[in-house]
Amino acid sequence: MNYVDYYQVLGIDKNATEKEIKNAYRKLARKYHPDVNPDDQEAHRKFQQVNEANEVLSDPEKRKKYDQYGKDWQHAEEYERMRRDRANGGQARGQWYSGGGPTGDYSDFSDFFESMFGNSGRTHRAGAKFKGQDYSAEVQLSLEDAYRTHKQTLGVNGRNIRITIPAGIENGQTIKITGHGGPGPSGGPNGDLYITFNIPEHPRYKRSGNDLYLTENLDLYTAVLGGEIMLETMDGKVKVPVKPETQNGTKIRLKGKGFPVYKKDGQFGDLYVTFEVKLPTGLTERQKELFTELSKLQSQ
Repeated sequence: MNYVDYYQVLGIDKNATEKEIKNAYRKLARKYHPDVNPDDQEAHRKFQQVNEANEVLSDPEKRKKYDQYGKDWQHAEEYERMRRDRANGGQARGQWYSGGGPTGDYSDFSDFFESMFGNSGRTHRAGAKFKGQDYSAEVQLSLEDAYRTHKQTLGVNGRNIRITIPAGIENGQTIKITGHGGPGPSGGPNGDLYITFNIPEHPRYKRSGNDLYLTENLDLYTAVLGGEIMLETMDGKVKVPVKPETQNGTKIRLKGKGFPVYKKDGQFGDLYVTFEVKLPTGLTERQKELFTELSKLQSQ
């Protein structure tokens, strides 16, 4: 198993904050997403690496193990058990032996394993059990689906798996479902299922992180005189005041009306609205006369 520097993959420092990790992941996931690079195998490989790096570094417990054990972080618990066994004379968890044929595939253990346990680092323990193969799947969600926590049933290798998808999931984000991969050899634990979510662009809203953006038509009369409009948000309709003499392209922010923050109940981003003032068409003769009078008043 070759060492992969997850910090280098995301282009961040080892002391990076949670926010810096998240921002780096978003940027690279968009850059290498299969939808953006449909025929680029190298981009697909980098996309998988970016998701893998985010899966580890965004989880404080996994990051701690990775910082301590490097590429062997997934075997951290095994190392600790074997360290305790060795301290107890190598008899606590079964018979140790050198030579002879191994009882399992230990190829995932690196030289680090040997450095921890000396000569016994290349020996094998009877009855050792290892994980099965990890599976991967892709699920397409609408923006509306991603807005709310909901359950969904997936068909994976002939099995139906019912999962809960948290609100705020991002396009290109990968989550792990423990134990739903392939069966482990010799009674070992199952592998895991990695699900990548694909969220197509929405016709009305543009999403950036937890914030939403939209353009809303505004009639000329309301723009000039001010008033109120009913605005459709992802959480229902809200009444929005409009200031008199609102100019075309004016932007307003509706705090807390954006997208839910992933796995943080009750926290939302903001909704940014850009007004596009629409000129009236099909004017009657009387309306034209009134506009003419207005233009004369304006020139006085």
